[in-house]
Amino acid sequence: MNYIIIFFSQSGALKFNRNMEKKDIKCTLSPTPRALSSSCGTCAKIFYDGDIANLVEEEIESIFLVEGLNNYNLVYDGHDI
Repeated sequence: MNYIIIFFSQSGALKFNRNMEKKDIKCTLSPTPRALSSSCGTCAKIFYDGDIANLVEEEIESIFLVEGLNNYNLVYDGHDI
């Protein structure tokens, strides 16, 4: 499944990217889509079939499941912690 991960800060995005490399999960950092707004403007795009809870880190603001072009389903909200 394709996910977009939004972060509270750019340093959080960079840390997440390094952690994904260690886990051999392809991760691409890119500008956050306007529809998803972000505090730092950088998001991570990953393809992951496992339990998304295994990827949650402190700096993650939210995680969206990508369901088609410009269709995002919120699956994790870091504000609820």
